[in-house]
Amino acid sequence: MIKIEGIAASAGVAIARAFKLEHPDFTINKKSVADTASEVARFDEALVTSQKELEAIKERTRAELGDKKAEIFESHLLILSDPELIDPVRAMIGDEQVNAEYALNETASQFISMFENMKSAYLQERAADMRDVTKRVLTHLLGLTYVNPAEISEEVIVIAEDLTPSDTAQLNRKYVLGFTTNIGGRTSHSAIMARSLEIPAVVGTKDVVEQVNKGDLVIVDGLDGTVIINPTDEVVAEYRTKQAKYQEQRAEWNKLRDQPSMSKDGVHVELAANIGTPNDVAGVIDNGGEGVGLYRTEFLYMGRDKLPSEDVQFNAYKTVLEKMEGKPVVVRTLDIGGDKELPYLDLPKEMNPFLGFRAVRLCLDRTDIFRTQLRALLRASVYGNLRIMFPMIATLGEFREAKALLLEEKEKLKAEGIEVSENIQLGIMVEIPSTAVLADQFAKEVDFFSIGTNDLIQYTMAADRMNERVSYLYQPYNPAILRLVKMVIDAAHKEGRWAGMCGEMAGDTTAIPLLLGLGLDEFSMSATSILPARSLISKLSKAEMQELAAKALDLQTAEQVVELVQSIQA
Repeated sequence: MIKIEGIAASAGVAIARAFKLEHPDFTINKKSVADTASEVARFDEALVTSQKELEAIKERTRAELGDKKAEIFESHLLILSDPELIDPVRAMIGDEQVNAEYALNETASQFISMFENMKSAYLQERAADMRDVTKRVLTHLLGLTYVNPAEISEEVIVIAEDLTPSDTAQLNRKYVLGFTTNIGGRTSHSAIMARSLEIPAVVGTKDVVEQVNKGDLVIVDGLDGTVIINPTDEVVAEYRTKQAKYQEQRAEWNKLRDQPSMSKDGVHVELAANIGTPNDVAGVIDNGGEGVGLYRTEFLYMGRDKLPSEDVQFNAYKTVLEKMEGKPVVVRTLDIGGDKELPYLDLPKEMNPFLGFRAVRLCLDRTDIFRTQLRALLRASVYGNLRIMFPMIATLGEFREAKALLLEEKEKLKAEGIEVSENIQLGIMVEIPSTAVLADQFAKEVDFFSIGTNDLIQYTMAADRMNERVSYLYQPYNPAILRLVKMVIDAAHKEGRWAGMCGEMAGDTTAIPLLLGLGLDEFSMSATSILPARSLISKLSKAEMQELAAKALDLQTAEQVVELVQSIQA
């Protein structure tokens, strides 16, 4: 039995066999081939192998999940035998004397582009099918071993160096009971997605990939940040008990699902959820979310080989707004850069990408990308209660420029006869210290603030939140951070605006009493944190928390603040 300590990233306990997720290199180089007949035969062999795999997956899915779930693999099989895809690949190999993988990738890319730009949502979905099928055939042509995480069909714990956002978005909660990674922290994107998916996770273990073999029995304790490999029967029984107790606690919290978020002395605050895809809305509703406080739109841009079209984006935004049935939805415009890259944009490598050409800075430079997103958002605005938020705003000039582009696109759409809502609130993320310090001026021009503590903390403390060697400086409770948060909230209230928080601090049980006392209006967090937060707030008096927060602001260290909060929770 091996016990590894990591960072508790998503609550819960999971016990299952290990599934090691490794990423092959799908780099494709164009090569000349003399024997084109042999190359076509190699292509045909890869098709047959892929077909056999899909037939087996389809039958297994039908047996376990029913005919409807198996339909997706039927459509994959149709693509594999479609002459409109296969014949051009064979012709390209013969006419241009190129290798099969290059011919397939070139041909499939054309189809993917065509599907993505069609008006029909059904046809747009075919682009994803084409991409999956192409990757499957390329796996065999390139001699790679790869299992798409979406195809996992037995209960497992996923073990990986790290999980990309597209990996986590594909995980099937029915089978992936939890995951653990070598790298990452509580605010890394894999951790954030784990909480959205409501699966236990432990990250930052340093060497779990090296310690675990495929098929090992693994326990992931997302409550205490522990991973146990090949536990004894006694240890398994102990964790089964812990798992059951946590489920009982969740059942108690679930009784608050349809209750308003009220403090003990009758003050209402809004508890909203952070999401990455339209599929996450179900978790928001199931956990009693009063809105979406952060829709991370960058996931629409990831896991593909070109920018999403206006219609692809419109359909995604429309879906979320409709599903939320009039509850507020705060959509963050494209926030790419830092640890989130888009290979197809071919942006230059930077010495310090977190402080570089990212988020609104990229959008104000690449206005073609930005305008497409703004048009899609404006078109979707009539389907719900849309609020738009610009990330990484450092100056008033940036906000004014972004707002001007939005208003220009709004007028263009109206001139085209397309209806746009007249009630869209426009706000900014406060994640740069200069913006927090100047919040009194920003508050005269924005409709709301949403404090992004994940970045605000790392910028204020000059400590990369992805760097484990300086992780001790990631201090949400540091009085310096609390003073900046107070500055933003007070500035908003002075101008009659509301202030929210969409960083991980908003769902932190130590931070919540302080934030309630500081006057935060909206707490946006992972969906699974909403009910525990509602339960905690119902036991707190806002008036008493104001006194607590005032004391905390005058302390010297984060440790002193934690002790102060613990003294009222004891």
